[in-house]
Amino acid sequence: MVHNLPEPRAFAQILACHRESSNARGMFELTITAIPFVVIWALIWLALDNGYWIGLLLAIPAAGFLVRLFMIQHDCGHGSFFVGRLTNDWVGRIIGVVTLTPYDFWRGTHALHHAGSGNLDRRGIGDISTLTVREFRALPFWRQLFYRLYRHPAVMFGAGPTYLFFLQYRLPIGMMRSGWMPWASTMGTNIAIGSLIVVMIRLIGVGPFLLIHVPIMILAASIGVWLFYVQHQFEATFWAPDDAWSFHEAALHGSSYYDLPGVLRWFTANIGVHHVHHLCSRIPCYRLMDALRDYPQLTGIGRITLIESLRCVRKTLWDEKRRRLISFEEAKRVASL
Repeated sequence: MVHNLPEPRAFAQILACHRESSNARGMFELTITAIPFVVIWALIWLALDNGYWIGLLLAIPAAGFLVRLFMIQHDCGHGSFFVGRLTNDWVGRIIGVVTLTPYDFWRGTHALHHAGSGNLDRRGIGDISTLTVREFRALPFWRQLFYRLYRHPAVMFGAGPTYLFFLQYRLPIGMMRSGWMPWASTMGTNIAIGSLIVVMIRLIGVGPFLLIHVPIMILAASIGVWLFYVQHQFEATFWAPDDAWSFHEAALHGSSYYDLPGVLRWFTANIGVHHVHHLCSRIPCYRLMDALRDYPQLTGIGRITLIESLRCVRKTLWDEKRRRLISFEEAKRVASL
């Protein structure tokens, strides 16, 4: 139960005290993430001589560190990880080569996500495509089938993330007519990725490189999409048409508090404290838990445990009447009443 909860806009102002970034802390967090990732990657390569499957087990922690690198890149995009804008941007761009994510392009689409999250009239860029029950019923059969396929776990968390990071991010999809910046970011990142791949292949060969990095990237991509999904696609989330939409209300109530075990919380750089992040995106990831400690009433808003999050997969349609996400089966039962 939530007690003594300030109005969302006031809460955003209260949380601003946690916005202070630290270059020393940022460098420390980057170091303890990047170095283990490189070391584990090298260990997998060394283990290839003793059997691929032995080394492949190490792909799991390697993917965890790669996810954490992406979260650092994410904070850089918000200008919160380091003190200076220039440092944030160049660290973000460098990490983007490893995560296959063009930093400046992604930062633009992610800003649009923050600006319109939960707004039914501003869907389509930087979010999970979500239809209302009414919209879904109005579609022809083949488009309903396509939406069902898109929402299937094998696509959403399997083929989808692989396509997103390996292929879709190679072009500035969604911002192709937005000037030179998205193109420069995407093409520049592609050139850097290609150069890094050439260097790695010359060092260890095509086969070993693909056997090592592709599984790590696929697993990390799936984890990343899962996290993004759970942060907004939960039953009690917030959606509203533009005339009834409020940025602060959508931030606080349209984003979950994904209450993960300590180890998983560390690997995901506290991104599960997503309602606080959306309410005040300039809080660096290493200060998000401080906000929960100082304002424990936040722990009662949109809280989802690891077990509870598994049920979010079935929530696929926004019910405008009951103001919650429901499953295809629930929508069918409601239609039959």
